[in-house]
Amino acid sequence: MSGADFLQAMAQASRERVAAARAALAEGALLKQAQDSAPPPPLLRSAAGFDLIAELKLRSPAVGMLQAAQDADPAGRAVTYAQAGAAAVSVLTEPSRFDGSLAHLDAASGALRALRVPAMRKDFLVDPYQVLEARAHGAGGVLIILRMLSRPQLAELCSAARTCGLFALLEAFDEADIDLAHDILDAQADREPLPARAPVQWLVGVNCRDLATLQVVPGRLEELARLLPTQVPRVAESGVATAVDAGRIAAAGYDLALVGSALMGAGHPGALAREMIVAGRRARQQWI
Repeated sequence: MSGADFLQAMAQASRERVAAARAALAEGALLKQAQDSAPPPPLLRSAAGFDLIAELKLRSPAVGMLQAAQDADPAGRAVTYAQAGAAAVSVLTEPSRFDGSLAHLDAASGALRALRVPAMRKDFLVDPYQVLEARAHGAGGVLIILRMLSRPQLAELCSAARTCGLFALLEAFDEADIDLAHDILDAQADREPLPARAPVQWLVGVNCRDLATLQVVPGRLEELARLLPTQVPRVAESGVATAVDAGRIAAAGYDLALVGSALMGAGHPGALAREMIVAGRRARQQWI
């Protein structure tokens, strides 16, 4: 299956889930749920210059079932990540290839609220309805895959995220995607510089997996780092498995790393998360 075919298949499955969800709960009722839910914690950057988005997922299409999936406790795992210093917890909600669910998002966001750490819904989002779902289930942010959607569709998702008060991670795979990210950021009305401790609204990330093979492409994160926007935090997605990797991508200019499989497969995920954060911050300070 080619990369385009993979994304198209995931997008089609996502559209089918949206249709089923709408049939069960009208958008107006979902909007009321979102508006009535407690405000999620915002995403705040550390003054130390490097942060971690730790991911909760049970399965990876690249490696299959992950070690921690056998006794998965979404709430407990989210708390472990937060206590280790994660700036946010990414929660897979895609059911067919990642064994995710909105119930996982509910559990994680509920457990994180008292710790003031946001959850981010990670899925193959295709409709603003799903952004409302994210907000109603406690998320503070969403992932938006740039390559998968048309510009009008991307504009709708970004508008929905802003309306819901969610941060959005714009995911790129190549130079063309990064060019699109620049265009999207330039189109935003709120481009005025924000105070250093203001909540983050936009992030741009590079996923260094080859979509055809789902394998990490060595060197792609470093290759594309120089092309990323500098006015928003830059996120390295995939390819970060060790503290050494975290230091390497921080030295390349990334502000955050999104780490899933390595943490879900680690015997001591909290310790690994802390090691990654320390290594990334040390390298980042030297880079600056």
